[in-house]
Amino acid sequence: MEIKDLKSLVQYNPEKMAKIPVFSSDKMFFDLYALLPGQAQKVHAHEGSDKIYYVLEGEVVVRIGEEEALLAPGMAALARSGEAHGVRNESAR
Repeated sequence: MEIKDLKSLVQYNPEKMAKIPVFSSDKMFFDLYALLPGQAQKVHAHEGSDKIYYVLEGEVVVRIGEEEALLAPGMAALARSGEAHGVRNESAR
């Protein structure tokens, strides 16, 4: 069994959004994103896999398709395969 404490993995990069691999297999991958204020993941799409954004701490704006939503800790959003998606930190922290 693999268990990881996500909060202990958080590392920020002042240059760009940090992408920290957590788990992966041939069927899935799970990355942790750490965004400082003003940092973002470019809106993009990919076929063949869905993406789940889950907020551990802070607040982010998630874009999926043409919709945007503010997510707070404990909230999640699903981008289905082929849907354009991205995330940005517009907060002060």
